[in-house]
Amino acid sequence: MKDDSLAKSTNKPSARASVKTSGARADAKNVAEKRSSEKRAPRVARVLVLMKRTAYRSLVLDEKDRHVVALLKKSDPTVARMLPSHQAHEATVEEVKSCLVRHGVAFDEGRTSHAPDGPSPYDLVITVGGDGTLLAASHRLGAETPLFGVNSSPKGSVGFFCGAKSGAVERPLTRALEHKLARVTLSRMQVSLNGVSIHRRVLNEALFCHTSPAATSRYILEIESEESSGKRSTREEQRSSGMFIGPAAGSTAAQKSAGGKILPLTSRAIQYVVREPYQYGGRVKLRRGVFREDALLRLRSKMSDAKLFLDGNRLSFDIKLGDVIELSRSPESLTVLGLERRS
Repeated sequence: MKDDSLAKSTNKPSARASVKTSGARADAKNVAEKRSSEKRAPRVARVLVLMKRTAYRSLVLDEKDRHVVALLKKSDPTVARMLPSHQAHEATVEEVKSCLVRHGVAFDEGRTSHAPDGPSPYDLVITVGGDGTLLAASHRLGAETPLFGVNSSPKGSVGFFCGAKSGAVERPLTRALEHKLARVTLSRMQVSLNGVSIHRRVLNEALFCHTSPAATSRYILEIESEESSGKRSTREEQRSSGMFIGPAAGSTAAQKSAGGKILPLTSRAIQYVVREPYQYGGRVKLRRGVFREDALLRLRSKMSDAKLFLDGNRLSFDIKLGDVIELSRSPESLTVLGLERRS
């Protein structure tokens, strides 16, 4: 990464009006020039740009994977988009950097692992990639640092959370730098395993299932909620292909594909969707549902070899027989820019 001591852009005060100009006119002119200068100058002082590592860079340029290189040489259809996607991504990175330079904004750059895990010194974090890149960065950011995603390869990359895309970065990024781009506060989910917190910033969903996709997932599902008459608990023992649990931000992805409903982005509720429930011998009552922000979902594993995946496949935990997973709304929200049309 670049040195953290990058200089911030500054604006010099306008020159004093001619002595022949009356005091009132001089004051008006100075005020107008100051307002014009402030309007032109970006208000965001320091930015962190986080970029994905493309498959082409990883497998071909860095690792020089012979199998992949051979597939590329014979124009195999399975790798047809690998190089074009890489080229589009590299061009988008330059597009973002050029915009920041034009606005005189100091910025650092790196991979998503370089995002500050804790209080951030940055006014804005920009991710260049797709939703996966934004998700990875979001795990290290609190609500105080807004996140702005740029989809660097729209033809091959999902960018639901992205506020801009390749070839059209200038206008939305400029508005983001000027604090004029609409922002949405998204709820996240917290997860604990056997009473120990393992994550407080799940944005999309958790997937709980057997390690093998061909095996049946066995568990006990419990939902606890606060009612006027006291605590209410619902419980059911299930067999299925697993379960998705997640906040509203993830309701358009895996939750929807599994049969869930799309929630408003600003909803504070949590949704669960059981995948392919086994119903022989009786109807599954808790197949899907939405519970309020003060409720808790508990899973008791009846499997010796299960997995818990959080926001994709990169972050996973081994689950054993008797392990208890608890999921609920997290107190740590996330601020994302440019999602006004989807909220």
